[in-house]
Amino acid sequence: MSEGTAGRHLRKRSFTLAGHRTSVALEPEFWAALEAAAARRGVSLAGLVAMLDARRTEAADGMPLASALRVFALREAAAPRG
Repeated sequence: MSEGTAGRHLRKRSFTLAGHRTSVALEPEFWAALEAAAARRGVSLAGLVAMLDARRTEAADGMPLASALRVFALREAAAPRG
């Protein structure tokens, strides 16, 4: 798959984080996982993204926001439900 083809499968969403507008492009499956995680926590998707962005900026690793969201979604999918 070429880079141009891969970009067509991403869905972009915009958020205001720390007073600044930003856009994040992820695959629809990651957005669905993030929306489900937000619903389980009783927060909006924007609220969850803001929380994860704050954690990311406090961490020393400097992970890009899109990567942090994907990692969170994968960890959520692997977590046992009880």
